[in-house]
Parts: sequence; C-alpha cells; structure tokens
Amino acid sequence: MDKPIIEFKDFTFQYYTQSEPTLHNINLNIYPGEKILIIGPSGSGKSTLGHCLNGLIPFSYKGDIKGSLKINGIETRDLDIFKLSKTIGTVLQDSDGQFVGLTVGEDIAFALENDNVELGIMKSRVREVAEMVDMENFLNSSPFELSGGQKQRTSLAGVMIDDVDILLFDEPLANLDPATGKTAIEIIDGIHRDSNKTIIIIEHRLEDVLHRDIDRIILINDGRILADMNPHALVSSSLLIDNGIREPLYVTALKYAGINVNEDMKPGHIWSLNIEGLENKIGLWNKTNFQLEEEKSRESILKLENVNFSYDGIRNNLKDINIDIKEGEMVSIVGKNGAGKSTLSKVICGFEREDSGNIYYRGENIKDLSIKERAEIIGLVLQNPNQMISKQFIYDEVALGLRLRGVDEEEIKERVEKSLEICGLAPFIDWPISALSYGQKKRVTIASILVLNPKIIILDEPTAGQDYKHYTEIMEFLREINKLGVTIILITHDMHLMLEYTPRSIVLTNGEIVADTKSSIVLTDTEIIQYANLKETSLFHLAHMANIDKEGEFVQHFIDYERWVRFRNEE
Repeated sequence: MDKPIIEFKDFTFQYYTQSEPTLHNINLNIYPGEKILIIGPSGSGKSTLGHCLNGLIPFSYKGDIKGSLKINGIETRDLDIFKLSKTIGTVLQDSDGQFVGLTVGEDIAFALENDNVELGIMKSRVREVAEMVDMENFLNSSPFELSGGQKQRTSLAGVMIDDVDILLFDEPLANLDPATGKTAIEIIDGIHRDSNKTIIIIEHRLEDVLHRDIDRIILINDGRILADMNPHALVSSSLLIDNGIREPLYVTALKYAGINVNEDMKPGHIWSLNIEGLENKIGLWNKTNFQLEEEKSRESILKLENVNFSYDGIRNNLKDINIDIKEGEMVSIVGKNGAGKSTLSKVICGFEREDSGNIYYRGENIKDLSIKERAEIIGLVLQNPNQMISKQFIYDEVALGLRLRGVDEEEIKERVEKSLEICGLAPFIDWPISALSYGQKKRVTIASILVLNPKIIILDEPTAGQDYKHYTEIMEFLREINKLGVTIILITHDMHLMLEYTPRSIVLTNGEIVADTKSSIVLTDTEIIQYANLKETSLFHLAHMANIDKEGEFVQHFIDYERWVRFRNEE
C-alpha cells in the first residue's frame, strides 16, 4: 500500500483564545489520489482541520499543537506556509479574502507570475483554466464586481492553475447556483480523474457533493472523528441525523415510504441507488392521504408592474417584471448567478431606481419613498455579510438600526438578545465580529434585520455556509414570523430550502421572469431547469426509478408530507 500523503497522529490543537482544544486526538491517514469529503456541523472542527493542512495553523492562527501532522512525510511544523502552498492549493469559502489581482485574468495568473512563467504560456494556461470554470468572458473584469458564483469560480481557477499534489476545497458550493454547483463538483471530479491529485472537500451540502463518487467521508463533531467510511455505509447509518447533518432527500423519502435503507442498496448516490423490488412500496406511499390546512386567501402586499431597470442605460438587467406577492407569503426567487435576482431586491428596496414601471405596497405606489422610508417596511439581508457589517462587536452591529431610529436602550437590549438567541448567537453577544466564521457573520446580519421587525424581509442566500442545524433554526424562525403575517422573500440557490419552505417560486433568467409557479413544478420541468441553470431534485430521479409517471406530483407529495409531519409534531 502507498504511504499516506497526509498523516495525523494523536493530533490535538487548541487556539490560544480558547479554553478547550478544538481538535482532539485526531488519527487520520489520507493516501495519494484519494478523494475525501469532510463533513460536520458548524463549530465541529472541520474548518480548523483544513487550516492545519494548508498552514493557516500555526502560521496565521496561533495555538498549542500536540501530536504529529505530516504531509509527504514531513512534519508541517518544519515547513513554512510558502512551501506548504506548493503542496496544497486551497479554495476558500469566503472568495473576497482570496483575491489578489485587479482583474480575473490577473488573479488566475498570480501563482504562475510568482513562478516567473513565460508570458505566452501563462496567457494560454489562464484561458484554458478559465474556460474549464466558464469564466473566459470575464478575464478583464474586476473580481469584486462579480456575482457570488463567479467569484467562487475565479478562486477555483486560481488554485487549479498551480500544479500542486493536494487540492483542498473549503465549502466550494457555498455561493453557487445549483447547475454551477453541479458543474463545480464535475470539474473537481474531472481534475481528480485526469490528474489523480489528492482531493479534500469540506462542505455542508452533502447530497450535492455526492453527485460524483467519493472514496471516504470523514464525519467530525466536537473536534473528534466520529466516522471514516464510504458514502453507502454513512448514508445507511443514523450518524448524519444524530449529528445534525441533512441526509439526501431521496433517503428521507424512502424512509417515509417505510423502507429500511441499508448498505446493500448502495444509497450513497442517487445514481448508484438500487430500489429493485421496492417500487410498489414507494408508489403506495405516493398515494397516501393526509389532511393539510387549507391556504387562506390573502391581500396583495408587494406588487411590481412592468418594472424595467438598466445599470448602464443600454442593456436591460430587469425586463418587464410583473410580480404580485401576497401578505404572509413565503416565496423563493431562483435562477442562475447573474440572472437579476439581487438587482431585483435592490430595486424593491430603493437602492436602485427602476427606469420604468411601478412598485406598490398594500396598493400604495412607493416610487417616491426614500431608501430610509422603504427600510421601515422592507428589510434586506445581503448575500455577503462583509458588505453589511460596520461595527466591531456583535451587540453593537445588531443594535445599530434601532439606535439610528432613537429606540430606548432598555428596549434595544431586550430586542437584540431575542434576535441573537433566535439566530443561535446568544453565547457570542459580547464577541468581536472578527472572531466569527463566515457562517456566523451571516447570522449576525440576519439578526440585525430581524431586530427591526419589518413587514417584508428579503433574504439573499440566507442559508449559504450554514450547517443543517443552524439552517433549520433560521428557517424555522422565519417560518414562525411568517405565521404572524411577515412576508418572506428568499433569493436562494438552495433547492432543498425552496422545496421545504416556499410553496411558490419565481424563476429569473437574463432579467426576465420565465416561471412563477409551485416549487415542485419548477424542479421537475426540464425546460425551466435548463433555462434557469437549476437542477432536478433527487426526488425527481427517485420517482422516475420507481416508475411513477408524474414526477412533479411525487415531489409535491413529499413537500406536503413533510409539512404534515411538521404540523403533527407541533401539535
């Protein structure tokens, strides 16, 4: 057998700022050419493990190390961060923190420039890698003007261009639309297949990573390795649920149908799943009846009529937008990166002014309302938390909007504490924001809007970078305030979120609405999926495998069943 390329032996790490170790007695061997997925809830230690591999620990984040970590047989403590970077390339979760070039092309070329690669070879290699990640038309653009997904692809290209032995991906799917995420997993798989590099992926979105083969999944919680097994064994066990990690939707559906999911069924991937002889059981479950509460008729709260908008006065970024959102609705706005979703939210909030058309709140035209006046009724949580945060400490950040409105400090304290508790941040109330992870910063920005009690909340990718536990906490909270009549608009790439929480989805492509219908229809209509860079839910494939003709009805049945189960649990 090959020698391990990475070898943890009785490895323990404790940050100087923490009273307990973050990693406890890690023993793990990774072999050349393996493709490994590391999963675990937020705060489990998986990102710290990644930092130990790429040299951020101990060179940037200081702490006590016990035990041994060898890469290519050399103790990492004997290497500097430059030498490590020649062995391990890292794609960070927070793309903004990774850019060094003024243009996309410069950023991708950075590693080659450092190595004095000849200009002609460099340009050719940059174009080749940019084409692999679909960024060849943006080589002269500034990285900071790109959408979240485009930033992620630029970071991916910047790492792929350097010929390193190990590629480490820290939540590579966090800001990508479904089809681009699928492509990213295929690109990573292609790199692995063609180059036989060692690939390590740290990611919350388990089912999306399992779109392609994985050798082993390492499950971490409380800084300890709880499982090191193949995907089929892990998905068949209770370890995912026990540790607050979302299992693949098709596995949940099989369990709802009363099927005992076991390793022999090869359930680690939808494409490897064997349900031979179980089709009838799935079909019978699909016909079960249960009573859901009837939808109430609602008044219009936000209406857009023939709205058009352009940044440059030449190309329309929003074309003839007509939307009528009812009071108390929970709606998803979906589409590929750059489709116009974030632009639409800016126009609604008044950050950008529409060129033509009208926007109505409860039947009143709000065209002439200022940003401040609109903020009293509409709250916006941006995709990138770094673009919203302006204070040093969490408490001050969440209290800022209330202080600007002259609210009494006693009431501010009460509302801030409640908002932080809801967002899972109560233990960090006095912390500096600089000490938080990207996902925790995201929750701070949500808390800072929730504290203002707006009538409509628009959330741009609210669950990006969140583990299933915090995702559920945030979404269940949003569902609770939605029940009180607050209207929620979610701009999202998360197809699970769209299915679970929003009965209706509005699909944007190139600034135009191409669908406004049930979420189950959106994710089973091949034409819409292709046009809007979405991807079919695995439930669609499961229905197809079980010979169920109407895949959309099967998906809707799953959604309704989930709602029914949730409703029964609440009673």
